[in-house]
Amino acid sequence: GNGCGHTLLTPHSGTLSSKNYPGTYPNHTMCCWRLQAPPGTSLLLAFGDVDLEPSEHCAHSSLLLADPQTGTAYGPYCRNSVPSAPLLVTNSSTVTVLFNSTSHRSGRGLLLSYATSQHPGMGAASPETQRHPWHGGNPDSPLTICFSVYCPAGCKDIHGDIWGNPSQGYRDTSVLCKAAVHAGVIADELGGQVTLSREKGITLYESAFANGLLSKRGSLSEKRLVFHKVCCLLSPACDDVLEVVAFNASSWWHEVDVLGQDRAWVAERAALSTSGHSWAAEPDTEAAWLELDLGTRRNVTGIITKGSSEQHDYYVTSYHVSSSRDGKNWRPYRGSSGQEDKVFEGNADSQGEVSNTFIPPIVTRYIR
Repeated sequence: GNGCGHTLLTPHSGTLSSKNYPGTYPNHTMCCWRLQAPPGTSLLLAFGDVDLEPSEHCAHSSLLLADPQTGTAYGPYCRNSVPSAPLLVTNSSTVTVLFNSTSHRSGRGLLLSYATSQHPGMGAASPETQRHPWHGGNPDSPLTICFSVYCPAGCKDIHGDIWGNPSQGYRDTSVLCKAAVHAGVIADELGGQVTLSREKGITLYESAFANGLLSKRGSLSEKRLVFHKVCCLLSPACDDVLEVVAFNASSWWHEVDVLGQDRAWVAERAALSTSGHSWAAEPDTEAAWLELDLGTRRNVTGIITKGSSEQHDYYVTSYHVSSSRDGKNWRPYRGSSGQEDKVFEGNADSQGEVSNTFIPPIVTRYIR
């Protein structure tokens, strides 16, 4: 059977897990992953969790790592034969990861991440991250401390909660790299280096939906994690709100209400700060679009969307983004992967604001 769970493998980093993790992994199953780093680099493997039912020589369930270039094997590992250290430094750019199981009753399975020797700081943020490379809490640290961590690709869909939002920071018990995706400082499909500070906690952490993740509403914590897009010592000017000079749209809705009164849902009403009704395309319009003119070329790092809550419960659930420097030739946004047009997750109701980050940013005048 297929024992592969969440898997995202890139040349520079990745995350993988057994099927159903952190629930019990299935019986009589196996999965084989082949990790390949660029030539001239070696692989670093971080064991987030290895919880396979114990047996003699790990015969019933096991994790085995093999280095085909040197003929070196690591393991087999299970609950009674765990890795000696949370971080395994290999001397190879290729490692095969083999997971298999027979009949068993318990065990969460495995969670593993990797990066290359170009990123030695993977998850090594604090004593707690040595145990679990995706968590950032450290009760012994000073009230404010700045540090850098390399987050592997694939952290968005691993098990674990986050509390807080990009503007106020995150409860220090949040899954660190998952919070980094939520904050928009890295793209989940690539991972990357994050810089953050551990500061004094706050009374209440508000929930937010951002970059495809919903954070939780959390209570007081002693410390919090604050992510920085440039450097701990610099104010991130990329959070400035850009002025829109003009709005345009494929169409707009001319509403006549039950009292016979006209209401124009024109493009100009699309500004986030507008009170009352918003922009809406003409009903049944195919491929509707909204266009923003920033007046001159600007560095665009993200977008915030909200529905129209006045009388009508309208909102956009997903959308594509295109950009143009002259308003005539349009280029679809494909994100950091560059393979296909990126679909952004929008709103689930007409009340809340949803933010999505552009990684990499867009240098353009027109946005659609």
